[in-house]
Amino acid sequence: MKKLPILLLILCCTSLIACSKGQQINGHNTRTAFRSVKALKNRLSPDARIEFEVSFWTLRDSIKNEKEFLNAVDGKKPEEIIAMGKELYQQRKNSGFAGYEKYTSWDDMIAKFGKERIDQDNRKGPKEEPKDKANDVLYKL
Repeated sequence: MKKLPILLLILCCTSLIACSKGQQINGHNTRTAFRSVKALKNRLSPDARIEFEVSFWTLRDSIKNEKEFLNAVDGKKPEEIIAMGKELYQQRKNSGFAGYEKYTSWDDMIAKFGKERIDQDNRKGPKEEPKDKANDVLYKL
């Protein structure tokens, strides 16, 4: 009976520790990092989601060593990743990085990516099922 309060205390502490990292990237390995990024981006607004994705993949592109990349993003919140992405954008823009010359600012780049994503979503449209095509009653004369 004396062990029950101790067991409950340990269980509560464990659950609090596990739940407190829900808004951070788990960078223990690549798989967990990508999984936590996916979960985090689904919780963000559409505008912040694009900014977060662009920042994350810009960081991934700039840090080639996997271990260094995981250390850089481990424990970071989406706001911190976005800030790191903005800083890296500015460094690359100032150094004349190819591809950034067509954007006047970070916000301009994010707006264009957002527009491209909307255009892609609009192009997809409804898909025709092959089954529907087979049941078509229009005949060629």
